[in-house]
Amino acid sequence: MANETWRPSASIDNLKRRHEITQAVRAFFLALGFWEVETPLLSRDTVVDTHLDPVPVSLSWDPARPSEGEPYYLQTSPEFAMKRLVAAGAEAIFQITKAFRLAEAGSQHNVEFTLIEWYRVGDDLQAGMRLLSDLAVAILQRGPAEMISYTKLFQTHLSIDPLTATSQQLRAVAEKHHVSVPASFMSDDVDGLLELLLSELIQPKLGFQQPVILYHYPASQAALARLDEADPRVACRFELLVDGMELANGYDELLDAELLVERNRANNAARQTLGKPQLPESSQLIEAMRAGLPACSGCALGLDRLVMAAIGAKSIDEVIPFPTRQA
Repeated sequence: MANETWRPSASIDNLKRRHEITQAVRAFFLALGFWEVETPLLSRDTVVDTHLDPVPVSLSWDPARPSEGEPYYLQTSPEFAMKRLVAAGAEAIFQITKAFRLAEAGSQHNVEFTLIEWYRVGDDLQAGMRLLSDLAVAILQRGPAEMISYTKLFQTHLSIDPLTATSQQLRAVAEKHHVSVPASFMSDDVDGLLELLLSELIQPKLGFQQPVILYHYPASQAALARLDEADPRVACRFELLVDGMELANGYDELLDAELLVERNRANNAARQTLGKPQLPESSQLIEAMRAGLPACSGCALGLDRLVMAAIGAKSIDEVIPFPTRQA
């Protein structure tokens, strides 16, 4: 039998449906007055996150000396560059672009994937969540998203307060529900344990009847979101969950450049503890924030997973033509 690995992993019908959904997303944003932008896939800067690993590239400007390259990164999202545009005066922008995350593979992951990302000046947490819900309604047609806080979710499903729980209490919950805690977890890794419990015990139950938007993550999981002024224990971060999958991650954006410097430093320290390479803590985004990033909300949504939810696919391979191992 002839080797037919050249064939796409997704059916042509699924790929046509993906095209239709992509065009519907584009029409949604254009109708709201957003304009479409393009930003570099390759940059000296990259998001400094404990768990997100960019694909490093050695870029030589001299073809005769390819081994003497400068360190660049394929972007894990277009976040840094898009915020530089917002700081320069762009008020409502979106893009549909490729992103890359090292060693991500599985039914919902591919090293190369497609993100829809957008920013609008003047939006806060509530406006950001409403916009995300409206997009989900337009594409999935399952009604508005249910809004639920991170704290209420844990209290409802596991009878525990995630803002006050100790690592010992969280380990006890994991043991009670027969969830294995990886040996790599530090003894006091509260955030790691919360993420484990969320992904294993709660998330698989969410978003089947209607989309769910989860908001007010613990401050320690703020990433690039600002902290809530009324309750600084929580961050103005939100996520969209559909059919047990995380589809989108958004923020009422952090505006304080020096606080981002501190978070980058802390994330690099955590990466070092895990034996991961250090990432550049300074960036052109930090300089843009120092120049003045206006109050805004932004969000990144995985197009591949959105298509999966729209057509009922069980694997990302059903909605992309050539997964990385087949590329």
